Amino acid sequence: MGSAKALSYCSCQNHCNVLLLRPFASSLSRFLSSTSALDSPPAPPSMAPVLKCEYAVRGEIVTLAQALQEELKSKPGSHPFDEILYCNIGNPQSLGQQPITFFREVLALCDHPSILDKSETQGLFSARDKIGLPIEMIDNYKDSHDSLSEWKPSADAIERAWQILDQIPGRATGAYSHSQGIKGLRDTIAAGIEARDGFPADPNDIFLTDGASPAVHMMMQLLIRSEKDGILCPIPQYPLYSASIALHGGTLVPYYLDEATGWGLEVSELKKQLADTKSKGITPRAVVVINPGNPTGQVLAEDNQRGIVEFCKQEGLILLADEVYQENVYVPEKKFHSFKKVARSMGYGEKDISIVSFQSVSKGYYGECGKRGGYMEVTGFGPEIREQIYKVASVNLCSNISGQILASLVMSPPKVGDESYESYYAEKDGILSSLMRRAKTLEDAFNNLEGVTCNKAEGAMYLFPCIRLPEKAIKAAEAAKTAPDNFYCRRLLNATGIVFVPGSGFGQIPGTWHFRCTILPQEDKIPAVVSRLTEFHKSFMEEFRD
Repeated sequence: MGSAKALSYCSCQNHCNVLLLRPFASSLSRFLSSTSALDSPPAPPSMAPVLKCEYAVRGEIVTLAQALQEELKSKPGSHPFDEILYCNIGNPQSLGQQPITFFREVLALCDHPSILDKSETQGLFSARDKIGLPIEMIDNYKDSHDSLSEWKPSADAIERAWQILDQIPGRATGAYSHSQGIKGLRDTIAAGIEARDGFPADPNDIFLTDGASPAVHMMMQLLIRSEKDGILCPIPQYPLYSASIALHGGTLVPYYLDEATGWGLEVSELKKQLADTKSKGITPRAVVVINPGNPTGQVLAEDNQRGIVEFCKQEGLILLADEVYQENVYVPEKKFHSFKKVARSMGYGEKDISIVSFQSVSKGYYGECGKRGGYMEVTGFGPEIREQIYKVASVNLCSNISGQILASLVMSPPKVGDESYESYYAEKDGILSSLMRRAKTLEDAFNNLEGVTCNKAEGAMYLFPCIRLPEKAIKAAEAAKTAPDNFYCRRLLNATGIVFVPGSGFGQIPGTWHFRCTILPQEDKIPAVVSRLTEFHKSFMEEFRD
């Protein structure tokens, strides 16, 4: 199998100099087909990027938690807790969050369109008060309505399903689609982006993907030629970025968020790291910005975003905007603004700056992680480069159709005046209001622990507290040949069943220690998280007090 190269470079006025494809190694496949696992030879060079790749949110602590869960099933009472409380990953429905009814109704109808013609369908899809909505959402709705008899959605789920099916060739959700995604669904998403931002969006800029992660991998594959290519990433960062950069053979260039200012992103820090990178002979290619932040939960101010846009424009860097938590903003003084909106409001168009924004159906209030839906909006690239992006997308044929449909629903939910709007809004508001309360409860709990400080959760789904560990605990961790925050999280899990992710998996300023906690356990589980954590922490600090 030969290697493939594309010779097209970005020709925008910022001289991004983006090589779009690089050689693909084939030695790994030959190795796997010709070598017995019993021989245990040294890893071939083609495996080096895999060995460098780590993904902390499903790392050692989670593996241990899964083993403990199996023990609890096979040997009840074998541990000082009766359940594992997973606070390690943004997977809302696994922790009891209910899907949005309108979205699931449309999906069900699209996947089984023959029932659209049945007379019983109208009655079936008009009984939302009987289909198991969380009781707190029903209570919230009843507070402002005389009776649940008012909660009778119309046939707009049926109507939307027909609209979507008419956009799918053959009305077949089990068939392949265009490699960028179904055109009608991209039209809907582009219209949703335009309504959100107030600036035009082109459906041809939309690439539908199986969640945001494949889109990130695709861009890293396109951008990185060798270890001499650098991607600027925030520290702390979501491990997807460090893992993807490692897999594709590039260099992660860290820029540090300022914990003292609520995880602020300073343009001066970007400039400092850029200069340092160039002095080492590394070519900077792009800047990753996660807004709202993961794992840090901050929401960028619009003025701050303008500074970042200006920096990328002046330096000819592609802006990779992770915006998957755009619905998760919990403070009234902050609002989400897409980076494309900010750039357009500054007067910068397609020829001025290249921006790739990522969105997913896994986060927000919808939490449809397992449906694997998402997209990237690619702007500021010429037709030659767009052709190469499409080439890479087409290698995967297309993203799954259910995820595509969900992405269109997320960007075009029921609106005021639609017959199902009130029930939809009750579910959405119930979820987001609950997340806000959970974030505040956990934030307060962390700040009440000895040696722990936690910034306010302005958005996203996580808290990232800083923990000042006693020297004896640090030495014990060294003796156990593990990072101090990993040592703490492992002890916490074994004592309480609570699963946190060590901060070392996200990156942190050397000498500081953190852990990431999701705010996703259901509200009735939060008191157990707080009480177990508080009791454990007191015991831990006493055991290792200097």
